[in-house]
Amino acid sequence: MHIESLKVKNYRNYEDLEIGFENKVNVILGENAQGKTNIMEAIYVLAMAKSHRTSNDKDLIRWDEEYAKIEGRIKKRNSTIPLELIISKKGKKAKCNHIEQQRLSQYIGNMNVVMFAPEDLNLVKGSPQVRRRFIDMEIGQVSPLYLYEYSQFQKILQQRNHYLKLLQSKKQTDMAMLDVLTEQFIEYGVKVVEKRFQFLALLQKWAEPIHKGISRNLETLQIQYKASVDVSDSMDLSKMTEEYQMKFDKIKQREIDRGVTLFGPHRDDLVFIVNGRDVQTFGSQGQQRTTALSLKLAEIELIYSEIGEYPILLLDDVLSELDDYRQSHLLNTIQGKVQTFVTTTSVEGIDHATLREAAAFEVVQGQMKQVK
Repeated sequence: MHIESLKVKNYRNYEDLEIGFENKVNVILGENAQGKTNIMEAIYVLAMAKSHRTSNDKDLIRWDEEYAKIEGRIKKRNSTIPLELIISKKGKKAKCNHIEQQRLSQYIGNMNVVMFAPEDLNLVKGSPQVRRRFIDMEIGQVSPLYLYEYSQFQKILQQRNHYLKLLQSKKQTDMAMLDVLTEQFIEYGVKVVEKRFQFLALLQKWAEPIHKGISRNLETLQIQYKASVDVSDSMDLSKMTEEYQMKFDKIKQREIDRGVTLFGPHRDDLVFIVNGRDVQTFGSQGQQRTTALSLKLAEIELIYSEIGEYPILLLDDVLSELDDYRQSHLLNTIQGKVQTFVTTTSVEGIDHATLREAAAFEVVQGQMKQVK
Protein backbone atom coordinates (compact mmCIF):
# COMPACT_ATOMS: atom_id res chain seq x y z
CA MET A 1 0.00 0.00 0.00
CA HIS A 2 1.15 3.55 -0.62
CA ILE A 3 -0.16 7.11 -0.60
CA GLU A 4 -0.20 8.62 -4.10
CA SER A 5 -1.15 12.16 -3.15
CA LEU A 6 -1.85 14.32 -0.12
CA LYS A 7 -3.94 17.46 0.08
CA VAL A 8 -4.15 19.58 3.24
CA LYS A 9 -6.11 22.74 3.95
CA ASN A 10 -5.79 24.92 7.07
CA TYR A 11 -3.61 22.26 8.69
CA ARG A 12 -1.03 23.56 11.22
CA ASN A 13 1.19 25.99 9.21
CA TYR A 14 -0.19 24.84 5.82
CA GLU A 15 -2.87 27.01 4.24
CA ASP A 16 -3.34 24.94 1.10
CA LEU A 17 -1.09 22.18 -0.22
CA GLU A 18 -1.46 19.42 -2.76
CA ILE A 19 1.45 17.11 -3.53
CA GLY A 20 2.11 13.72 -5.10
CA PHE A 21 4.46 11.05 -3.73
CA GLU A 22 6.36 8.13 -5.18
CA ASN A 23 6.04 4.51 -4.13
CA LYS A 24 9.54 4.36 -2.66
CA VAL A 25 11.48 6.45 -0.17
CA ASN A 26 10.37 10.10 -0.06
CA VAL A 27 12.84 12.37 1.72
CA ILE A 28 11.43 15.62 3.11
CA LEU A 29 14.20 18.17 3.63
CA GLY A 30 14.06 21.47 5.45
CA GLU A 31 15.33 23.49 8.36
CA ASN A 32 13.68 23.12 11.76
CA ALA A 33 10.24 24.70 12.36
CA GLN A 34 9.36 24.88 8.63
CA GLY A 35 6.65 22.19 8.68
CA LYS A 36 8.38 18.87 7.87
CA THR A 37 6.90 17.07 10.88
CA ASN A 38 3.48 18.59 10.13
CA ILE A 39 3.43 16.68 6.81
CA MET A 40 4.30 13.43 8.61
CA GLU A 41 1.65 14.14 11.21
CA ALA A 42 -0.96 14.87 8.50
CA ILE A 43 -0.31 11.45 6.91
CA TYR A 44 -0.51 9.81 10.35
CA VAL A 45 -3.74 11.65 11.24
CA LEU A 46 -5.29 10.69 7.89
CA ALA A 47 -4.66 7.04 8.81
CA MET A 48 -5.38 7.04 12.54
CA ALA A 49 -7.83 9.97 12.94
CA LYS A 50 -5.65 11.25 15.78
CA SER A 51 -2.23 12.82 16.19
CA HIS A 52 0.84 11.17 17.69
CA ARG A 53 1.93 14.58 19.05
CA THR A 54 -1.14 16.07 20.73
CA SER A 55 -4.43 14.87 22.18
CA ASN A 56 -6.03 18.27 21.48
CA ASP A 57 -7.44 18.25 17.93
CA LYS A 58 -7.72 22.05 17.94
CA ASP A 59 -3.91 22.21 17.74
CA LEU A 60 -4.15 20.75 14.23
CA ILE A 61 -6.30 23.62 12.87
CA ARG A 62 -4.46 26.55 11.36
CA TRP A 63 -4.57 29.73 13.44
CA ASP A 64 -7.89 31.62 13.15
CA GLU A 65 -9.52 28.99 10.90
CA GLU A 66 -12.68 26.98 11.65
CA TYR A 67 -11.52 23.59 10.39
CA ALA A 68 -8.64 21.57 8.95
CA LYS A 69 -9.00 19.11 6.09
CA ILE A 70 -6.72 16.25 5.02
CA GLU A 71 -7.30 14.20 1.86
CA GLY A 72 -5.26 11.34 0.47
CA ARG A 73 -5.39 8.85 -2.38
CA ILE A 74 -4.35 5.43 -1.12
CA LYS A 75 -3.24 2.81 -3.60
CA LYS A 76 -3.73 -0.77 -2.50
CA ARG A 77 -3.03 -3.93 -4.44
CA ASN A 78 -6.45 -4.06 -6.08
CA SER A 79 -7.88 -0.58 -5.67
CA THR A 80 -7.41 3.14 -5.14
CA ILE A 81 -9.22 4.58 -2.12
CA PRO A 82 -9.79 8.30 -1.52
CA LEU A 83 -9.76 9.15 2.20
CA GLU A 84 -10.87 12.44 3.74
CA LEU A 85 -10.79 13.74 7.29
CA ILE A 86 -12.26 17.06 8.43
CA ILE A 87 -11.31 18.29 11.89
CA SER A 88 -13.38 21.11 13.38
CA LYS A 89 -14.17 22.44 16.83
CA LYS A 90 -17.30 20.26 16.76
CA GLY A 91 -15.38 17.05 16.14
CA LYS A 92 -14.24 14.90 13.22
CA LYS A 93 -15.86 13.73 10.01
CA ALA A 94 -14.22 10.85 8.14
CA LYS A 95 -14.96 9.69 4.61
CA CYS A 96 -13.74 6.59 2.82
CA ASN A 97 -14.48 6.33 -0.91
CA HIS A 98 -16.54 9.56 -0.53
CA ILE A 99 -18.87 7.84 1.97
CA GLU A 100 -19.06 9.30 5.47
CA GLN A 101 -18.20 6.74 8.13
CA GLN A 102 -20.57 6.52 11.09
CA ARG A 103 -17.81 5.60 13.53
CA LEU A 104 -14.09 6.34 13.45
CA SER A 105 -13.47 2.67 14.29
CA GLN A 106 -14.95 1.83 10.85
CA TYR A 107 -12.62 4.33 9.17
CA ILE A 108 -9.32 3.42 10.84
CA GLY A 109 -7.54 0.54 9.13
CA ASN A 110 -8.18 1.68 5.55
CA MET A 111 -4.63 3.02 5.53
CA ASN A 112 -1.93 1.50 7.71
CA VAL A 113 1.05 3.47 8.99
CA VAL A 114 3.99 2.85 11.27
CA MET A 115 5.47 6.01 12.77
CA PHE A 116 9.00 6.11 14.18
CA ALA A 117 9.96 9.42 15.77
CA PRO A 118 12.57 10.39 18.41
CA GLU A 119 9.90 10.15 21.13
CA ASP A 120 9.43 6.47 20.19
CA LEU A 121 12.85 5.83 21.65
CA ASN A 122 10.94 6.50 24.88
CA LEU A 123 8.90 3.38 24.24
CA VAL A 124 11.31 1.46 26.43
CA LYS A 125 12.34 4.03 29.02
CA GLY A 126 9.21 6.22 29.03
CA SER A 127 6.08 5.92 31.16
CA PRO A 128 3.66 2.95 31.07
CA GLN A 129 1.17 5.28 29.35
CA VAL A 130 3.53 5.52 26.31
CA ARG A 131 3.66 1.72 26.02
CA ARG A 132 -0.12 1.31 26.47
CA ARG A 133 -0.73 3.90 23.76
CA PHE A 134 1.68 2.06 21.45
CA ILE A 135 -0.08 -1.27 21.86
CA ASP A 136 -3.61 0.19 21.63
CA MET A 137 -2.86 2.18 18.44
CA GLU A 138 -1.23 -0.79 16.75
CA ILE A 139 -3.95 -3.33 17.58
CA GLY A 140 -6.53 -0.78 16.41
CA GLN A 141 -4.96 -0.68 12.94
CA VAL A 142 -5.55 -4.39 12.35
CA SER A 143 -8.69 -4.89 14.47
CA PRO A 144 -11.65 -2.46 14.19
CA LEU A 145 -13.43 -4.59 16.82
CA TYR A 146 -10.65 -3.81 19.32
CA LEU A 147 -11.09 -0.07 18.70
CA TYR A 148 -14.79 -0.37 19.46
CA GLU A 149 -14.26 -2.49 22.61
CA TYR A 150 -11.48 -0.20 23.80
CA SER A 151 -13.60 2.94 23.33
CA GLN A 152 -16.45 1.28 25.28
CA PHE A 153 -13.98 0.38 28.03
CA GLN A 154 -12.77 4.01 28.18
CA LYS A 155 -16.33 5.33 28.50
CA ILE A 156 -17.16 2.92 31.34
CA LEU A 157 -13.86 3.74 33.09
CA GLN A 158 -14.79 7.45 33.05
CA GLN A 159 -18.30 6.73 34.36
CA ARG A 160 -16.94 4.44 37.08
CA ASN A 161 -14.32 6.99 38.19
CA HIS A 162 -16.97 9.70 38.28
CA TYR A 163 -19.25 7.52 40.40
CA LEU A 164 -16.41 6.56 42.79
CA LYS A 165 -15.77 10.29 43.32
CA LEU A 166 -19.46 10.77 44.19
CA LEU A 167 -19.27 7.88 46.67
CA GLN A 168 -16.05 9.27 48.14
CA SER A 169 -17.66 12.68 48.73
CA LYS A 170 -20.87 11.00 50.04
CA LYS A 171 -22.94 12.65 47.27
CA GLN A 172 -24.03 9.12 46.37
CA THR A 173 -24.50 6.04 48.55
CA ASP A 174 -26.04 3.51 46.15
CA MET A 175 -23.61 0.55 46.00
CA ALA A 176 -25.78 -1.34 43.49
CA MET A 177 -24.89 1.27 40.85
CA LEU A 178 -21.17 0.74 41.52
CA ASP A 179 -21.66 -3.02 41.12
CA VAL A 180 -23.32 -2.50 37.71
CA LEU A 181 -20.46 -0.25 36.55
CA THR A 182 -17.90 -2.76 37.85
CA GLU A 183 -19.59 -5.57 35.94
CA GLN A 184 -19.50 -3.51 32.71
CA PHE A 185 -15.91 -2.47 33.37
CA ILE A 186 -14.86 -6.12 33.76
CA GLU A 187 -16.82 -7.22 30.66
CA TYR A 188 -14.88 -4.86 28.38
CA GLY A 189 -11.66 -4.85 30.42
CA VAL A 190 -11.03 -8.58 29.97
CA LYS A 191 -11.71 -8.32 26.21
CA VAL A 192 -9.10 -5.56 25.96
CA VAL A 193 -6.56 -7.59 27.93
CA GLU A 194 -7.21 -10.76 25.92
CA LYS A 195 -6.60 -8.90 22.62
CA ARG A 196 -3.42 -7.33 24.03
CA PHE A 197 -2.09 -10.77 25.00
CA GLN A 198 -2.82 -12.10 21.49
CA PHE A 199 -1.20 -9.10 19.81
CA LEU A 200 1.95 -9.30 21.95
CA ALA A 201 2.39 -12.98 21.09
CA LEU A 202 2.45 -11.97 17.41
CA LEU A 203 4.74 -9.01 18.07
CA GLN A 204 7.14 -11.29 19.99
CA LYS A 205 7.23 -13.69 17.03
CA TRP A 206 8.45 -10.92 14.70
CA ALA A 207 10.53 -8.81 17.11
CA GLU A 208 12.72 -11.59 18.52
CA PRO A 209 14.51 -12.54 15.25
CA ILE A 210 14.75 -8.88 14.18
CA HIS A 211 16.37 -7.97 17.50
CA LYS A 212 18.77 -10.91 17.17
CA GLY A 213 19.78 -9.65 13.73
CA ILE A 214 20.39 -6.06 14.84
CA SER A 215 22.39 -7.22 17.88
CA ARG A 216 24.50 -9.57 15.71
CA ASN A 217 23.01 -12.62 17.51
CA LEU A 218 24.22 -11.38 20.89
CA GLU A 219 20.83 -10.55 22.40
CA THR A 220 17.43 -12.20 22.82
CA LEU A 221 14.36 -9.99 23.29
CA GLN A 222 11.25 -11.04 25.21
CA ILE A 223 8.11 -8.94 25.51
CA GLN A 224 5.99 -9.47 28.61
CA TYR A 225 2.58 -8.08 29.52
CA LYS A 226 2.52 -6.81 33.08
CA ALA A 227 -1.13 -6.99 34.14
CA SER A 228 -2.33 -5.12 37.23
CA VAL A 229 -4.78 -7.96 37.96
CA ASP A 230 -3.48 -11.52 38.30
CA VAL A 231 -4.37 -12.77 34.80
CA SER A 232 -2.29 -14.51 32.14
CA ASP A 233 -2.41 -15.35 28.44
CA SER A 234 -3.25 -18.98 29.29
CA MET A 235 -6.64 -17.97 30.76
CA ASP A 236 -9.89 -17.79 28.80
CA LEU A 237 -12.31 -14.86 29.19
CA SER A 238 -14.39 -16.55 31.92
CA LYS A 239 -11.32 -17.26 34.09
CA MET A 240 -10.08 -13.68 33.59
CA THR A 241 -13.54 -12.38 34.53
CA GLU A 242 -13.41 -14.45 37.73
CA GLU A 243 -9.99 -13.03 38.69
CA TYR A 244 -11.16 -9.47 38.01
CA GLN A 245 -14.33 -9.97 40.05
CA MET A 246 -12.36 -11.31 43.03
CA LYS A 247 -9.93 -8.37 42.81
CA PHE A 248 -12.66 -5.73 42.69
CA ASP A 249 -14.64 -7.35 45.54
CA LYS A 250 -11.49 -7.11 47.69
CA ILE A 251 -10.63 -3.49 46.92
CA LYS A 252 -14.11 -1.94 46.77
CA GLN A 253 -13.70 0.16 49.93
CA ARG A 254 -10.16 1.20 48.98
CA GLU A 255 -11.42 2.51 45.61
CA ILE A 256 -14.27 4.43 47.27
CA ASP A 257 -11.77 5.99 49.73
CA ARG A 258 -9.49 6.99 46.84
CA GLY A 259 -12.29 7.92 44.40
CA VAL A 260 -10.63 6.19 41.44
CA THR A 261 -10.41 2.82 39.63
CA LEU A 262 -7.18 1.30 40.92
CA PHE A 263 -6.74 -1.74 38.68
CA GLY A 264 -7.43 -2.73 35.08
CA PRO A 265 -6.08 -2.38 31.53
CA HIS A 266 -5.53 1.37 32.08
CA ARG A 267 -2.91 0.47 34.74
CA ASP A 268 -1.15 -2.35 32.86
CA ASP A 269 2.33 -2.14 31.33
CA LEU A 270 4.76 -3.87 28.96
CA VAL A 271 8.17 -5.13 30.01
CA PHE A 272 11.03 -5.68 27.57
CA ILE A 273 13.57 -8.27 28.65
CA VAL A 274 16.94 -8.59 26.90
CA ASN A 275 19.11 -11.56 27.89
CA GLY A 276 17.03 -12.02 31.02
CA ARG A 277 17.25 -8.39 32.22
CA ASP A 278 14.69 -5.60 32.16
CA VAL A 279 15.96 -3.18 29.48
CA GLN A 280 14.18 -0.19 31.00
CA THR A 281 16.07 -0.51 34.29
CA PHE A 282 19.29 -2.30 33.37
CA GLY A 283 19.74 -1.81 29.61
CA SER A 284 22.28 0.53 28.04
CA GLN A 285 21.04 3.34 25.79
CA GLY A 286 22.15 1.25 22.80
CA GLN A 287 20.08 -1.74 23.98
CA GLN A 288 17.07 0.50 24.57
CA ARG A 289 17.37 1.91 21.03
CA THR A 290 17.80 -1.54 19.50
CA THR A 291 14.66 -2.69 21.33
CA ALA A 292 12.63 0.32 20.10
CA LEU A 293 13.88 -0.21 16.53
CA SER A 294 13.11 -3.96 16.69
CA LEU A 295 9.54 -3.22 17.83
CA LYS A 296 8.95 -0.78 14.97
CA LEU A 297 10.36 -3.16 12.33
CA ALA A 298 8.33 -6.00 13.86
CA GLU A 299 5.21 -3.84 13.58
CA ILE A 300 5.76 -3.52 9.82
CA GLU A 301 6.01 -7.31 9.40
CA LEU A 302 3.10 -7.98 11.76
CA ILE A 303 0.78 -5.66 9.81
CA TYR A 304 1.90 -7.33 6.56
CA SER A 305 1.18 -10.78 8.03
CA GLU A 306 -2.30 -9.67 9.16
CA ILE A 307 -3.54 -7.72 6.11
CA GLY A 308 -1.28 -8.92 3.27
CA GLU A 309 0.12 -5.45 2.49
CA TYR A 310 2.99 -3.45 3.91
CA PRO A 311 2.06 -0.30 5.85
CA ILE A 312 3.47 3.15 5.07
CA LEU A 313 6.52 3.95 7.21
CA LEU A 314 7.05 7.43 8.64
CA LEU A 315 10.58 8.15 9.92
CA ASP A 316 10.35 11.57 11.51
CA ASP A 317 13.81 12.94 12.25
CA VAL A 318 14.87 9.57 13.60
CA LEU A 319 17.82 8.66 11.35
CA SER A 320 20.03 11.24 13.03
CA GLU A 321 19.21 9.60 16.38
CA LEU A 322 20.51 6.18 15.25
CA ASP A 323 24.13 5.22 14.79
CA ASP A 324 25.40 4.12 11.35
CA TYR A 325 24.89 0.42 12.02
CA ARG A 326 21.25 0.77 13.15
CA GLN A 327 20.57 3.25 10.34
CA SER A 328 21.84 0.75 7.76
CA HIS A 329 19.84 -2.07 9.31
CA LEU A 330 16.67 0.01 9.16
CA LEU A 331 17.24 1.15 5.56
CA ASN A 332 18.20 -2.36 4.37
CA THR A 333 15.03 -3.78 5.92
CA ILE A 334 12.67 -1.36 4.14
CA GLN A 335 14.53 -1.21 0.82
CA GLY A 336 12.22 -1.80 -2.11
CA LYS A 337 9.19 -3.01 -0.15
CA VAL A 338 7.76 -0.23 2.05
CA GLN A 339 6.77 3.29 0.97
CA THR A 340 8.74 5.40 3.41
CA PHE A 341 8.78 9.07 4.37
CA VAL A 342 11.95 10.44 5.96
CA THR A 343 12.27 13.94 7.41
CA THR A 344 15.74 15.36 7.96
CA THR A 345 17.59 18.68 7.80
CA SER A 346 20.23 17.05 5.57
CA VAL A 347 21.04 13.67 4.03
CA GLU A 348 24.76 14.36 4.28
CA GLY A 349 26.53 11.66 6.25
CA ILE A 350 23.84 9.06 5.47
CA ASP A 351 25.43 7.00 2.73
CA HIS A 352 22.90 4.40 1.62
CA ALA A 353 21.55 3.34 -1.77
CA THR A 354 17.96 3.68 -0.55
CA LEU A 355 18.41 7.42 0.04
CA ARG A 356 20.40 7.98 -3.15
CA GLU A 357 17.42 6.67 -5.14
CA ALA A 358 14.81 8.54 -3.09
CA ALA A 359 12.39 11.23 -4.24
CA ALA A 360 13.31 14.51 -2.55
CA PHE A 361 11.02 17.30 -1.35
CA GLU A 362 11.84 20.62 0.25
CA VAL A 363 9.78 22.40 2.87
CA VAL A 364 10.13 26.14 3.48
CA GLN A 365 7.67 28.05 5.69
CA GLY A 366 4.63 25.88 5.01
CA GLN A 367 5.39 25.47 1.30
CA MET A 368 6.49 22.10 -0.11
CA LYS A 369 7.83 21.16 -3.52
CA GLN A 370 9.61 18.24 -5.14
CA VAL A 371 13.26 18.85 -5.96
CA LYS A 372 15.17 17.05 -8.68
